[in-house]
Amino acid sequence: MRYFAALAVVMMALVGSAGAEEAPLLAELVASGKLPPQAERLPDEPRVMQIDESTQRTPGKQGGSIRMLMADQKDLRMITVYGYARLIGYNRSLELKPDILLSYENEKNRVFTLHLRPGHKWSDGSPFTAEDFRYQWEDVLTDPDMDRGGLDQVFLAGGKPPKFEVIDPLTVRYTWETPNPLFLPALAGARPLDIYAASAYLKQFHAKYADPEQLKAEVAKEKVKDWQSLQIRMARSYRPENPDLPTLQPWMNMTSPPSNRFVFDRNPYYHRVDQNGVQLPYIDRLVMNIAESSIIPAKTGSGESDLQERYLSFTDYTFLKEGEERNNYTVRLWTVGRGSAVALFPNLNTTDAGWKEVFRDVRFRRALSMGVDRTQINQVLFAGLAKESASTVLPGSPLFRDELGEAYASFDPDAANALLDEMGLKRSPAGVRLLPDGRPMDLIVESTGESSMEADVLELITTDWADLGIKVFTRTSQRDIFRSRVAAGSTLMSVWAGVDNGAPTADFSPQEFVPTDPYQLQWPMWGTYVSTHGSAGEKIDYEPAQKLVDLYGQWLSAEDDDQKRKIWAQILDINAEEVFSIGIVTETLVPVVVSNNLMNVPAEGISSFDPYGYFGVYEMDSFWMKNAGQGN
Repeated sequence: MRYFAALAVVMMALVGSAGAEEAPLLAELVASGKLPPQAERLPDEPRVMQIDESTQRTPGKQGGSIRMLMADQKDLRMITVYGYARLIGYNRSLELKPDILLSYENEKNRVFTLHLRPGHKWSDGSPFTAEDFRYQWEDVLTDPDMDRGGLDQVFLAGGKPPKFEVIDPLTVRYTWETPNPLFLPALAGARPLDIYAASAYLKQFHAKYADPEQLKAEVAKEKVKDWQSLQIRMARSYRPENPDLPTLQPWMNMTSPPSNRFVFDRNPYYHRVDQNGVQLPYIDRLVMNIAESSIIPAKTGSGESDLQERYLSFTDYTFLKEGEERNNYTVRLWTVGRGSAVALFPNLNTTDAGWKEVFRDVRFRRALSMGVDRTQINQVLFAGLAKESASTVLPGSPLFRDELGEAYASFDPDAANALLDEMGLKRSPAGVRLLPDGRPMDLIVESTGESSMEADVLELITTDWADLGIKVFTRTSQRDIFRSRVAAGSTLMSVWAGVDNGAPTADFSPQEFVPTDPYQLQWPMWGTYVSTHGSAGEKIDYEPAQKLVDLYGQWLSAEDDDQKRKIWAQILDINAEEVFSIGIVTETLVPVVVSNNLMNVPAEGISSFDPYGYFGVYEMDSFWMKNAGQGN
């Protein structure tokens, strides 16, 4: 702590000199006395961000605004994702570091002690203290009157919640009887686990603290059914629709919905500064304009966005490049962070007994994978820029090994046909293979019909698998119907993207590779059984899948990183050998359009929700406009 105290003295000296000039948006408020000067708004020990050549960035200046395009009011959540202020967050190497917190201690994934920054304040100037954690835990998450349907599963280790303690006004502790390795990653997530709330503001909407008549009036004003619904609405921080709700994020919403234009102004009490003592974010204002998703690429190409990735795809790249010089922007290509751009999922829990027997034979799944000409798909649909691979983690993950991506991913129709022959799957006179019960192998692949990429991939695969004697038919349905059919075991095979988090570290939960969820396309009934602790779904009767569940249980009980890495390796090996899903290509690209006036946006990056938060891990609060104050 002596080091931090000394650092604080140095930093406050810097703030008093280099940081004396206020951000343009705040200067008048400070001059009029409506807002304290910067030195009084920062925590005693702010987080110091190194922004220089060593991080491939340059120190910026405060001011300016960024325009973005979104398709829906629900996209307000993206500002929380992009801003990425977290109690504990990932850096670019996906290492967990304290951010809003001053520090934390982790004792064998059982005891987590969190230390807050002295003098840290919410965006309205109220203190950020342990009371904000106590309020969220006792008066929201575990208050029986709130009736929230139980605690989030992340709070339950061995089926039990933690013991919560306030150690002092700036220290809280969560203690579990068994290890909970999910806790810290959940705090760092793109959608973070809510363990604190702006208690000083929110108590006016809670029956335990509010005047009954005033609370009743607020319920009527907001047109909700009761005070509990009011509390939830007014406290919604991930999708910040309430402009009055204090925040710790770099920008705060200034616009009440509904609107076609939302403005987010800088948080005057934000806790980060650069190495020169200049308070972040550099950018004063974010402007989110709402437009139909189908026209966002066109509006972006005409120069109506300063920073755009959402609602763009690789198919827009050529068009967007044509507008670069005319509209003063640059198109960059970032890697999509999913495990596979498109993957096929044979349903091992299908209710069709004949197909189930075939799908449960690993030789069939391997044959299907080796029967896909990934090189042709890559060239035709991705200009050869993607990586042909099985469905696994990306090369950017420290868990990746070459053999995982290569497993049964080479185009070898002769070997594929040999496996099908070995299984005894005979061909009809027309050349179509027959199921064990004598029916022709008419394989229906289901999709939501939302992705032209999926449709194009299926068209090419249809030809490939016809050479194996398998006729492919496609069926599209609305997403809700599609999911219902999957959960009921009605599908034979589905097409979707690979795992959401393609670049995990050992700290991340491996649950996407394990039967844990009713909507996992390759084993929905097993996922239901595991997620409901055996009260629904089907008991796992396939040894490799049960081994995955056992390994996941071991990961949940792991007390150190070495244990978690070894477990992850086994889980990935089983998935590679068993080909539970058939990946096509990974490391596909998405265009990111950046105004030529906007500095510090990485030339290359990984575009994913978790863990990167799209721009979040790349510290969007360090982006700056070189023409700030002159109009963008």
